[in-house]
Amino acid sequence: MNIEIFYQRTQVLNHRLTDLYQTASVLPWIPSELLPQAFKELYTTSKMVQLAAEEMYQQNEELIQSRNLLETQRQHYQELFEFAPVAYLITDQQGIIKEANRAASLLLNIAQNFLIGKPIIIFIPQEQKEAFYSELIHISQSQQIQEILLPLKPRHSNKFDACLTVQSLPHNQEQPQTLHWVIRQIHAHQRLESTTLLTDKDLIAHRPIHKHSQGETISLNPLLIYYVNKGLVKLSTFRETGEEVLTGLATSGMVFSSSMTDIAIYQATALADVELVPIYLSETTTEFPHLNDFLLPKMQQRLKQTEAFLLIATKHKVQERLHYLLNLLKQQIGESVPEGTRLTFRLTHEDIASACGTTRVTITRLMGKLKQEGIISFDQKKHIICKDSP
Repeated sequence: MNIEIFYQRTQVLNHRLTDLYQTASVLPWIPSELLPQAFKELYTTSKMVQLAAEEMYQQNEELIQSRNLLETQRQHYQELFEFAPVAYLITDQQGIIKEANRAASLLLNIAQNFLIGKPIIIFIPQEQKEAFYSELIHISQSQQIQEILLPLKPRHSNKFDACLTVQSLPHNQEQPQTLHWVIRQIHAHQRLESTTLLTDKDLIAHRPIHKHSQGETISLNPLLIYYVNKGLVKLSTFRETGEEVLTGLATSGMVFSSSMTDIAIYQATALADVELVPIYLSETTTEFPHLNDFLLPKMQQRLKQTEAFLLIATKHKVQERLHYLLNLLKQQIGESVPEGTRLTFRLTHEDIASACGTTRVTITRLMGKLKQEGIISFDQKKHIICKDSP
């Protein structure tokens, strides 16, 4: 049944029962003590149904807003992926292509829709296949960015020397592990150049570091991409009602930028003392030849995290949202301790409430319940420790 129709019907039912109850209560020939108890209970029940319907209606509206927000974010990142100036592939651990952009289609001389489902190894010359397959196994077991130099054989075309930059992104409860590939053709004049991969250390060398104190709102320049060298940054937006919606947490080694989203109100706040390294968007095509290879996997990581946070809104019960959030935070900012998994940064109940789409009072009550049940605990610095599942 359409939720709005259900909501309207409960209102009509409540109004009719209210009129009936009031009429029966004032009739002079019926003593009030003889009013059937069942009738009173029916009236009370109708009020409860109406309140439940109102809450369901509100949750449905929030769900629609969150889905629209998720779709806007997904579309923007899809456009960034699609029109990236370098060939970009996403595969599973076995190298089966799941996504490919236009540049990859042109480089490999095959239509995008025919790339999907193909193993990347079909573009490797026969004499290189065994070595590449061994390398693929090694890549899947590491989360370090790696670079492979080998020839590629496009469809119906001559082979060429290529540089494949690849990173394995860890799986979570919602999505399996994936490999992210950036492919560049190496031209003759480039073979003599250094192919050393740009590392995080290389990126911050000779660049200014901007420091922000805990609680400070970070002013965002749309011409910059921000690399988090230290600390934790809360990324959020706001509903029309003024309620904050948490869309991500940028930790050390991650990037964020207002240019990476179409959300009108996009805010970054330091949840701890933060060090940021600014990167001008213009640099991605001029100053550093490896900068695109370095940034694209990090931008994809940012997208996946945003989607994971927005998926919280799809959980109908607040308890389910909280459990999902805690599991997500364990993956994002957790460290193993004897008692379980400790969140390395302290989040307030207000922060958790904004991520779960509820009130601080509700989160305080639910957190107290989880503590009583032994599911969570706190260390001396009030950091949450989640008990690991057996």
